[in-house]
Amino acid sequence: MNHIAPGARAGIYHYDEIDRQFVAERVEQFRKQVDRRLSGELTEEEFKPIRLMNGLYLQLHAYMLRIAVPYGVMSATQLRKLAAIGRKYDRGYGHFTTRQNLQYNWIKLEDTPAILHELAEVDMHALQTSGNCVRNVTTDPFVGAARDEVVDGRVYAEILRQWTTMHPEFTYLPRKFKIAISGAESDRAAVRIHDVGLLARRNDKGEAGFSFYVGGGLGRSPFVGKLVREWVAQEDFVAYLEAILRVYNQYGRRDNIYKARIKILVHELGLEKFTQEVEEEFARLRGPKYRLDPEIVESIRQHFAPPPFEELPDHSEVLERAKATDPAFANWLAVNVAEHKAPGYAIATISLKPAGGIPGDATCDQMDLVADLAERHSFGELRVTHVQNLVLAHVKKDELYDLWKQLDAAELGSANAGLIGDIIACPGLDYCALANARSIPLAQAISARFADPVRQRTIGELGIKISGCINACGHHHVGAIGILGVDKKGTEYYQITVGGDPTLTTAIGDILGPAVTETEAVDAIEAIVDVYLANRADGSERFIDTLKRVGHAPFKERIYAAD
Repeated sequence: MNHIAPGARAGIYHYDEIDRQFVAERVEQFRKQVDRRLSGELTEEEFKPIRLMNGLYLQLHAYMLRIAVPYGVMSATQLRKLAAIGRKYDRGYGHFTTRQNLQYNWIKLEDTPAILHELAEVDMHALQTSGNCVRNVTTDPFVGAARDEVVDGRVYAEILRQWTTMHPEFTYLPRKFKIAISGAESDRAAVRIHDVGLLARRNDKGEAGFSFYVGGGLGRSPFVGKLVREWVAQEDFVAYLEAILRVYNQYGRRDNIYKARIKILVHELGLEKFTQEVEEEFARLRGPKYRLDPEIVESIRQHFAPPPFEELPDHSEVLERAKATDPAFANWLAVNVAEHKAPGYAIATISLKPAGGIPGDATCDQMDLVADLAERHSFGELRVTHVQNLVLAHVKKDELYDLWKQLDAAELGSANAGLIGDIIACPGLDYCALANARSIPLAQAISARFADPVRQRTIGELGIKISGCINACGHHHVGAIGILGVDKKGTEYYQITVGGDPTLTTAIGDILGPAVTETEAVDAIEAIVDVYLANRADGSERFIDTLKRVGHAPFKERIYAAD
């Protein structure tokens, strides 16, 4: 087994004393501000920008604290700390989000300084998980392990984390700002629905560089990111991003919150004019001051050096025997396990979507178990995905069966990654003050309706994404089937879209027809699936391809026939 010493970290950036001192000072600053709020010296209006810059929201029923998990990577030690905090200060669970972060939904204001202090003990914090700043830089959850990887996105995500944290010019942007990086042939980071998306590649000389997409984003006005520059060399990628943010800071709307995102700026200026402004700013910045030194890149890359893989045959007799004798395991293996670039290893996705469960939720006991399994099977490291699951990226094939049995016993062994049961859902009206409708009960009802793993495999790749309001935290716009909660005279309704795509061929889904009730929504999803299965070619055509071929009419007819 891949046993490592407790607390050791593979593939994780190691804080230095400067990092730790900075985080500790911020905790103490916030402690004083909380004391001022509790004493009445600060009003809620005065306190709001302070708490948001420290990841603290005021939701419907309680405070919510969003914990930063930079580029979705954490150690077993850190996950155990999150479990301990959930037991002590929350209600025994945490919620993993589409930002590769973790949220506690039942926090008391007076406890937040103590929580932040405990996080700092394991090199964690909640800085810039909210506010009009650069939020978490996200990346491929298979980074460092995938066979199709060409560049390690963690290296550049960490560079951006260091560059953007408390950047004096970009702490108060017109609106929040989100960046995603993918360094593989496949896009598992949804780069084109971010304010800035970077596709990392190598040129013919083997040099690292980036394609820049700008102006993506969902919410009230969904846009797909546009290609601004095909190639930016590694040494210039910070300068080019700085140029983009400077143009945004200069021209972005601050008078209208609904028009403040960079996607609106790109749309209103036009791609040609926006690109011209960025290129002119880049020309001014380009030079020694902003050039990324290869030595810096290399020093950060050392933090993400490959773990000590054993030399193993790629074929595992142990695995084949288990697969032959246990059909449930064989199903999980086919759905939740991906190929690894190291022979004899595999990438295992841990589904946080049990049938009838709440997408993204994990109990503290489950978090402790995953931490144990990460130490036992994956060099003490794990990842959070933007689809609200967890990943153990470096598991020996010989150990997959033992891993799955322990996961399954803890209701973490669902074989649904990428299938209809792998539903994304925001917290919705159960927690969020902005929501128009509940997301969680609908996700649970759909999940229960399609609980049969054989049926899910038969349906195949089909992502459902649910948002409780137009802010689209559930990414409904890019779901193969998307569901948006709306309010009709005080009653919760759900608008259904089809044809969304979060991959390199990014597409925004189209509305099928009038919004339906919660009960009708579950039946409508079943009707969509039935029409798809009746029309797909060769019994294996993907839903999105069938939809493109046959159009919306058959689906509309089935759902709205009674009307």
